[in-house]
Amino acid sequence: MPETMLLIPVRTSRQGTSLNAGKLKAEYQDETSTIEMHKEDMARLGLKKGDKVRMSSSNGAQCVVNCKAQKGAEASPGLIFMAYGPVSSQFVEADTAGTGMPISKQIEISIEGPLAEDGTVLPVVPASLPGAGADLATSPLSPQQVGFLNSLSSSELTSTQAIWLSGYFAALSGSAVAPGDFAAPSESSASNLPLMTILFGSETGNAESLAENLVNKASANGFNVCLQDMMDYDFAKLEQEKLLFIIVSTQGEGDPPLSAVKFYEYLKSENAPRLENLKYAVFALGDSSYEFYCQTGKDFDGFLEKLGATRIMDRVDADVDFEEPAEQWTADVFDIYQKIAEEQGGAVQASAEVLDFPGKEKSGYSKTNPYYASVLLNVNLNGKGSAKETRHIEIDLGDSGLSYKPGDALGVYPLNNSAYVDDLITALKMNAEDSVTVAKQILALRDAFIEKLDITTLSRVNMEKYADIIGSNDLKTLLDNAHKEEFKEYTWGRQILDLVEDYPADALTAQDFVNILRRIPGRLYSIASSITAHPGQVHLLVGAVRYHSFGRDREGVCSTFLSDRIKSGQKLAIYVQPNKHFHLPEDNNTPIIMIGPGTGLAPFRAFLEERQETNAKGKNWLFFGDQHEKTDFLYSEELQKMQDEGLLTKLSLAFSRDQEQKIYVQTRILEQSKKLYEWLEEGAYFYVCGDAERMANDVHNALIETVAREAGKSQQEAEQYVNDMLDARRYQRDVY
Repeated sequence: MPETMLLIPVRTSRQGTSLNAGKLKAEYQDETSTIEMHKEDMARLGLKKGDKVRMSSSNGAQCVVNCKAQKGAEASPGLIFMAYGPVSSQFVEADTAGTGMPISKQIEISIEGPLAEDGTVLPVVPASLPGAGADLATSPLSPQQVGFLNSLSSSELTSTQAIWLSGYFAALSGSAVAPGDFAAPSESSASNLPLMTILFGSETGNAESLAENLVNKASANGFNVCLQDMMDYDFAKLEQEKLLFIIVSTQGEGDPPLSAVKFYEYLKSENAPRLENLKYAVFALGDSSYEFYCQTGKDFDGFLEKLGATRIMDRVDADVDFEEPAEQWTADVFDIYQKIAEEQGGAVQASAEVLDFPGKEKSGYSKTNPYYASVLLNVNLNGKGSAKETRHIEIDLGDSGLSYKPGDALGVYPLNNSAYVDDLITALKMNAEDSVTVAKQILALRDAFIEKLDITTLSRVNMEKYADIIGSNDLKTLLDNAHKEEFKEYTWGRQILDLVEDYPADALTAQDFVNILRRIPGRLYSIASSITAHPGQVHLLVGAVRYHSFGRDREGVCSTFLSDRIKSGQKLAIYVQPNKHFHLPEDNNTPIIMIGPGTGLAPFRAFLEERQETNAKGKNWLFFGDQHEKTDFLYSEELQKMQDEGLLTKLSLAFSRDQEQKIYVQTRILEQSKKLYEWLEEGAYFYVCGDAERMANDVHNALIETVAREAGKSQQEAEQYVNDMLDARRYQRDVY
């Protein structure tokens, strides 16, 4: 049934985005609008962000628009706010356009939805909530309550949230929980306990997984807990927070992940409030091989301290083998929460026992329990004379039960090159058969070096440990903060073997040396296939890394392991790493724009295969680039066939070395800015995959310039447009 509401045209959206300020109707006919509704109205109507609704007025005007929840103090049930645009132009008189409509100027409209693609109204009440088996159509709930539950069931609830809600409602009703079921906090326990807010900022999914694991265990033990992505966090709540736990990763040159940027910038801005009543702790994820190791976590820690918050646990800086420190940190969180709860008159029986929850990988294989898969095919895609070697690798998933979605990554555990291992043992003057212990496992030193340990990456962390063990004053001087440039120059292009040769140890046991090394990390590669198109298989696109420095040939550990030392028929240890922040639109009719130079093409091959297999109708535009078209046009026959068949709507190529002036994908973006902006205005998703240090930043700037140029916006307005795309998950990146 259509519902009557009041429409209020405004110059800016309630989110604060400047739109169409001072423009006349003729100037904004081609711009888009989204209505903003109160969250209670959206729940009652069974709407979620991005749903389409139909608006009609008494004068016959009718339009279909997207909707989203309204934020801010002016949000009020029964009111719809809409910035000036093509929709509002059909409801607003010409003399009022662009003048700043007052609240009193309200227009009565009727609204119905959500709408299917053919324009029909979808049923508001679902047959049942997923997994609950409850018939809401015959339930004793009021229409408002049904709408609220419908809104919850149609949104993307995590398994944690779904389980918590089911337990919470069971506790409210006094129903008993069967043995072994999830025990949600009862009203007598959780409501009297301090609220623990967990915020995560994640790029590859590790921080998110840790946060979900923490909230799973906390909820199961009766804690009062709330989990949220930093991207969705309402800054207005920060002053009311009492207990905050942050889990965040670091990208590139010490940068926050995209999902954490807004919160990061807010905390370091002058708008951030004083937080004397807040207690907090930070778990930082990073890679010690990078100069700015865990920098984002360090920054968050510093921001909160500067704002007056009290650090209740030392910050943990966790390397790529973060599982053990994460487990200890979780136990420490439980201890500190119990103490705080007792101080406030409450009590919980904290236990860090690991529980199995729905949504856990059904196969049982994971980062800590990899599957040993057979290689089916391993070929070089580059032509003769190319400066590059890019391998297409097909892997058999066998009976593992492993599955994946387009956009996910595959983790691969490499073996170290035996030639390098022998050189390192010789430099250490050790016996290859000496017994050492690695993670409670006893094995020969040579086997530990080949199979278990990172023996190449030179970082400040392992250099400091090595300097302490051998007692080298010269090395300690190099590590001093007063010699940052010398340290950076030394570590660039060198490996642990160079350190051992340049700073030899007189009396160092094999176990002492093993203790300074981290476990060999799994390398993540964007999956280059759709499992729908290739059942039981996963494909990779891997560029072999080789270089020469300081008189020695060097190589990337995993890339050359895959290109040189793994042949068809051999097995390698793998696991699937889901990437919730890099995926195809739910609506198959949505156009997508993909920027993937070099091996960044990998996930977009998967996207295109998936869209082909599912008969998706959305347009597809791919930007690909490399050095030379003749030798480096990866998957050229496949892509050209996709274009001939109409699957690939547009293919924009940029081969940098085929002409005097270098051409890159960002060059092509700016050359075709008008058409690209038209796609964006049609609702296209914008994806970037590849090098984080230069390419991704250049593409980001080209996107902002495209919007500014084609929409006639200022730099600030164009940046806000792009930020709105990020908020709507229409701008997604998988960069490294």
